[in-house]
Amino acid sequence: MAKQIGKNNLSVFESIKRQDESGNEYWSARDLSRVLEYSEYRHFLPVIERAKEACANSNQKTAHHFEDILEMIELGKTAKREVESVKLSRYACYLVVQNADPTKEVIALGQTYFAVQTRLQEIQQMDAYNQLSSEEERRLFLRNEMSKHNTYLAAAARNAGVQDGLDYAIFQNHGYATYPI
Repeated sequence: MAKQIGKNNLSVFESIKRQDESGNEYWSARDLSRVLEYSEYRHFLPVIERAKEACANSNQKTAHHFEDILEMIELGKTAKREVESVKLSRYACYLVVQNADPTKEVIALGQTYFAVQTRLQEIQQMDAYNQLSSEEERRLFLRNEMSKHNTYLAAAARNAGVQDGLDYAIFQNHGYATYPI
């Protein structure tokens, strides 16, 4: 597996990346555990717990990066079953590979991949902003970013069961308080 990752320029991590209904990227912990060469998912669970602890210790809300989910797996030609997994953000994946078995070559490749990709994403966003020539363009850029974040916030509210207008306003206000821009 590690040689395949090296040859494919770490594309195996991209190949298991998923997208939710709101367009947010995420990785399945079960998929990641197989790529990181854990023989059984249960052996991978302590790694996730250490990553969650690191997330909390860096003053991040673990619920924003680690979401317990159910996934369908195939048991045979037609049989399927729901199993527990964790929906991981890019940051969560980075923490997972930082807390995984360091004796595996694939772990070092994963650490490099998630560190580099996260930094590239930051640089691309800053480059796009810095290329804007006028204050008006920069204002519109930031407004569009805010609009995307509001869409994500509305989806989170809906997923949390918020239906009433007042409850939504409270939820949205809390979202702004949690993520100052």
